[in-house]
Amino acid sequence: QVQLVESGGGLVQPGGSLRLSCAASGFTFTNYPMSWYRQAAGKERELVARISNRGMTKNYVDSVKGRFTISRDNVKNTVYLQMDSLRPEDTSVYYCNTYPTRDDYWGQGTQVTVSS
Repeated sequence: QVQLVESGGGLVQPGGSLRLSCAASGFTFTNYPMSWYRQAAGKERELVARISNRGMTKNYVDSVKGRFTISRDNVKNTVYLQMDSLRPEDTSVYYCNTYPTRDDYWGQGTQVTVSS
């Protein structure tokens, strides 16, 4: 069955960096654009970044442009989110999914907390 397993979250100080990973299995990874979403406490889930199936096209929400970088490894079936210059407002649970998303593909997410 389809599995998307996110990892790499944690507690980091403002200005710090984290690299999130999402290991995919159970579907043909190279056929799908992929995305990262986040959901802060009490807020709706929002799209953070997406990447085309071959990695040639990348898009970001305005609030993370210039700070976050999405990438993928189609040999390892993994999508990454490099997060630099983190801010307290980046604190959220981060999820990966295909793009468009599939309701049955959501994983557990990984918590990112930015705090001094």
